[in-house]
Amino acid sequence: MVSLRWLFLVLMLSLSTQVWGEDMVDSKHEMATFAGGCFWCMQPPFDNLNGVISTEVGYTGGDIEHPTYQQISRGDTGHYEAMRVTYDPTVVSYERLLETFWHNIDPTQTDGQFADRGSQYYTAIFYHDDLQKALAERSKRELDESGKFDQPVATKLLKAKAFYPAEDYHQKYYQKNESHYQGYKRGSGRAGFIEETWKQCGE
Repeated sequence: MVSLRWLFLVLMLSLSTQVWGEDMVDSKHEMATFAGGCFWCMQPPFDNLNGVISTEVGYTGGDIEHPTYQQISRGDTGHYEAMRVTYDPTVVSYERLLETFWHNIDPTQTDGQFADRGSQYYTAIFYHDDLQKALAERSKRELDESGKFDQPVATKLLKAKAFYPAEDYHQKYYQKNESHYQGYKRGSGRAGFIEETWKQCGE
């Protein structure tokens, strides 16, 4: 006869595995989430950072569960094109991730990012805890007060919500379709902006 305790342990293990796969990371690692317009262009700078364990592009900020790219493209779901970063805080700090984020966007644009217009392309920092929130607030304030831009920083700071991975063909797009990615990044105006604004600070 199967004991209730054994059934309980099996159930708990099953639930633990499900939660781990969706929302948790290794206890030594932490998670950060950023929206910087087209997520194809946001993945490479973070992949190149020492201490970043993995990156994944997807959708977050809205209330529709498991949205598709076609739904997101309408611009009425409340979701942002975003990226989730798993990192080792003993190697790379959250402040360094914030710096990388700022150096790869136009933080003053209010209607999208570069040639991409619509709420799905707005910029945002999705904080996962109070420390990330405080660091993001300080980082945004310092950028605003630096005099770097004539317009105020428009990037929103939002509490992290459910993150839905994008379709496979979007993941590591810069590796799968390098020539198209490079052409898009330059044609959209992002590459030129980074080169002009941040000089050697961008990707």
